[in-house]
Amino acid sequence: MINKESVDKLGYIDEPIDSGINLVNEINRLKVEKNAVILAHYYQSPEIQDIADFVGDSLALAVKATTLKSKLIIFAGVKFMGETTKILLPDAKIVLPDMNAGCSLADSCNYHDFKAFKEKYPDHIVITYVNTNADIKTLSDICCTSSNAEKVIESIPMDKPIIFAPDRNLGNYLKNKLKRENMLIWDGFCHVHQRFSLERLIELKKKYTTAKIIAHPECQKTILIMADYIGSTSQLIDFTINDPSTSYLVATEYGVIHQMKKFSPEKDFIPVPPDDSTCACNDCIYMKMITLKKLYLSLKYEYPVVELSPDIIEKAKLPIERMIAIR
Repeated sequence: MINKESVDKLGYIDEPIDSGINLVNEINRLKVEKNAVILAHYYQSPEIQDIADFVGDSLALAVKATTLKSKLIIFAGVKFMGETTKILLPDAKIVLPDMNAGCSLADSCNYHDFKAFKEKYPDHIVITYVNTNADIKTLSDICCTSSNAEKVIESIPMDKPIIFAPDRNLGNYLKNKLKRENMLIWDGFCHVHQRFSLERLIELKKKYTTAKIIAHPECQKTILIMADYIGSTSQLIDFTINDPSTSYLVATEYGVIHQMKKFSPEKDFIPVPPDDSTCACNDCIYMKMITLKKLYLSLKYEYPVVELSPDIIEKAKLPIERMIAIR
């Protein structure tokens, strides 16, 4: 047994394990024993992606969650993703290996500030990126992901004003692309995609002259202008599979390169580095909080558990379901 009170304070189970234990074997054994499912985001470390039952981006994971029969789901991702799964599967036990795995983008949009902002524009349709906390979803008319944000916006009549939150880079990219002048953008951003360095990207392009630049739309405009292709995480993977080029400069979170290499082992993928580090890659500090040890212990004890009030689940479910319906 574990002391849940101490785990709640720490955010994850911190228990010594036998140095001889094979974590991969034990996780696979427990999955079968407990009829559990592991979902993992593309930004997780390779060993987490490889042990997951399903790996995807935010939209794919949300869609997959609606099809699951298991009542025990271990979510290797960040907290808002676990919350989204709980909203879609309120009767299931959703376990997040580390409750500290938050999201800088979600945290850039708090409930009270956004509620006050929304109340200033009562005639606006509220579209919120899925990268938001559950309480923000209760203020939304419809959610979106980077995979279907364009389709979601296009589903709204051109003469209807829109509030888009929380990512300013994605919002402004779509506002300009779709010519939606009556679209108000919340001033939030993702710490990973905000940090890409234009100077270092230019340096890399000079070195790898034939490499195509592919970028996530959460990147700043200076990066997007240089990109040969802009798309969501899954769209970037699909592009590298189907595109005839053999090398790419990748401007998104480093974890996705693991999948790109699996699908196209003959191709080269060069991560675009951030502007404030000597590191050659750009990692999400929150995604990388999930480790094999934490995953094992959370599966073993089925804890920490994502909890949401019935009221939040009820109010947040409709905008998420509307998001899933537009693919």
